[in-house]
Amino acid sequence: MSSGGCINNSDGATSDARRKKQRLDTNTCLFSAIESSSRSLQSVVSACGGVFNDAATADVILRLHADRGAPIFVSSGTSSDEKNPEVTVDRAEIHVYLHSPVLCRSKYFAASLSDRWQHKDDCSSEKSRKQYRFSLSVPGTADSIDNYVKVLQLLYSDDLLSSISSVSTVLSILPIALELLFEDCIKACVKFLEAVPWNEDEEEKILDLIPLLSNEESIELLARVSPAKSDSSEEMLHGLVRTAIYNSPSMASGKAFVVKLLKDFSSKELARRVLYKEFEKNLRIVKQAMEEYSSPDFRANRLEPEAIQKVNLYTAMNYGKHLLWLVERMLELKVADSAAKAWSELASFTADLHRAFREGPWRNMLPGLPSVVLRCTSKLSNAVATGSVLATRQVRMNLVRDWLPVLIICKDKDKESVSSPLGPNHKALYLELEESFLRIISTLPMSDSQDLLQQCLRFSTRVGDDCPHLVAAFTTWFRRANRPTV
Repeated sequence: MSSGGCINNSDGATSDARRKKQRLDTNTCLFSAIESSSRSLQSVVSACGGVFNDAATADVILRLHADRGAPIFVSSGTSSDEKNPEVTVDRAEIHVYLHSPVLCRSKYFAASLSDRWQHKDDCSSEKSRKQYRFSLSVPGTADSIDNYVKVLQLLYSDDLLSSISSVSTVLSILPIALELLFEDCIKACVKFLEAVPWNEDEEEKILDLIPLLSNEESIELLARVSPAKSDSSEEMLHGLVRTAIYNSPSMASGKAFVVKLLKDFSSKELARRVLYKEFEKNLRIVKQAMEEYSSPDFRANRLEPEAIQKVNLYTAMNYGKHLLWLVERMLELKVADSAAKAWSELASFTADLHRAFREGPWRNMLPGLPSVVLRCTSKLSNAVATGSVLATRQVRMNLVRDWLPVLIICKDKDKESVSSPLGPNHKALYLELEESFLRIISTLPMSDSQDLLQQCLRFSTRVGDDCPHLVAAFTTWFRRANRPTV
C-alpha cells in the first residue's frame, strides 16, 4: 500500500463475506521474517530489539480511537521522535507502540505494510528506522479499545492458548482476530471453543461468529449445535420416555426427571406424538395379552395353559401400568385427545376384560389387574367429563357404553370376595368412575342417555340417600323428559 493510502471496511450486507474471502486469500503478501519457517516469533522480536508497547524500539505507532462508524485503517510513513509508551488517559483514544515484523502475523497489517517492505528497511538500524503511523477506528462500545489492545498484545505471544481462560475472553477477541486476519489467534480461539461448554447466551454469540469462520474451522462448532437428523429431538424424547417407563424400578429419580422435562418441554405437539406413539404400542400389547388370556382356543392348544395364562396376565399388568403413566403425562400436558378417542374404540378389548374378570383364575394370579385398567378409564373419563378433553358425541357415548360393563363386573366380583381385588381404595375408584360416567351421560341426547342410565342402576348398592350422584343423574333426566317440547 502506498504511503498515505487507506483501507476502508464497509459495514454493508456483504462485509462478513468479504472478510471471510480475504482470510482465505492465499496470495496475501507476508513479511519475509514471518514467512521464514526457520525464524521463531521470539527471534523476530529479538531482531527488532523490542517488546509490546515499547516506544524505544517501535517502528509503528497505532492510534486506536472509538468510533461508532465503520473501522478505517490509515497509514503514513513519517519519522517520529515520540518516546512515551504510556497509554492516553482518555480511553476513547490511545496510542500503541508496535513492531512491523510482529504485526505481520496479522494479514491485515501485513497488507497495509507491504509498501514499506519494498524498501527492505533494516529494523535494527537506528539511523534508517522510520516510525509509521496508523489509525484504526474501533466500535464505540464498552471495552472495545481494551479488547483491541489485548489482541495486539497476543501478536507478541507464542502460546496463545495460555492467554485464553474463558469463553467470554474468546468472544471479546475472536471478532477482532477475524477482522485483523490474525490466523494463529483465530485457531486458538476455535480450539478453545471446541473443548469447553457454553451457556445459552454464549452459544448465541458463537453462532453469530460461525459464518465468518472457514468450513474447516466451523465444522466442530456446528456439529455441537446442529442436529444430525431432522427428527433428533423426537428421537431423544422418545428414548427418554422409554427409559422412564421400562426401567422404572431402578430409575425412580430418572422417571421423575422425565416427568419434569415433559412439563417444561417447549413443543407440546412433539411431546404429544412421542407419548401417543408409546401409548399405542403399550395398548396393543395389553390388548393382545388379554385376547390370548380370554380365548378358549388359545388355552386349548397349549401344553401348560395355567403358566401361559399367568404370563399373559403379568404382561397385561406391566404394560397396563405403562399405559397409566402415559395417560397421566398426556393429561398433564393437555394432549390426551387422541388417547381418549382410542380408549373409546376398545369394544373387543372391553369384552375380553369382561369375560376375564367374570371368571375366577385371574383373582389368584394377579388381583390388581382390574385396578390398573379402571384407573386409566377413570382418568380419561374424568378429563372428558370436565371438558379437559373435548370429545365428540360418539367418543363420549362409546366410552361409557363399552367401559360401564367392566366397571359393573368388577363391582359385582368385589361383593363376592372377602377381600377386594382392588385394594383399600377401591370404593373411591368406583365412585370416581361412576360420577364421571354419569356426568358424561348428561351430555348425551335423551335417547342415548336413557339406555345408559338404566344400566347405571347397578351403582345403587345402598339406600338412595347414599348414592346422591345417581339420584342427581335421574333427577336431571326426568326434568328434561318432562320439559314441554320446544
